[in-house]
Amino acid sequence: MGNNEQNLKQNQIQIELSDEIAQGTYTNLAVIAHSTSEFILDFIRIVPGATKAKVKSRIILTPDNAKRLLLALQDNIRKFEEMMKNGGVIPPYNDFLPHIGGIPGQA
Repeated sequence: MGNNEQNLKQNQIQIELSDEIAQGTYTNLAVIAHSTSEFILDFIRIVPGATKAKVKSRIILTPDNAKRLLLALQDNIRKFEEMMKNGGVIPPYNDFLPHIGGIPGQA
């Protein structure tokens, strides 16, 4: 095992996903605000005919992590569009949890 592989194994984080969180929350609108030190993402569900819409989730990120999120979304959209060009065949979820900051994710 090389030194680089050894460092990766030492830095791995096991990510836990509770049953409740695994169900997800449907939203159809995101509102983004920022300050000098944070990006705030509010995820909202709008129901046709309703006069109010509730924030279902708020995520607060550092600018560095917001940039990582942007890059990860761009990469996943590119992969999705490529998949759709190839007949829309859905690949297995081998890489469902992307590597963030060099740390592989696990479910």
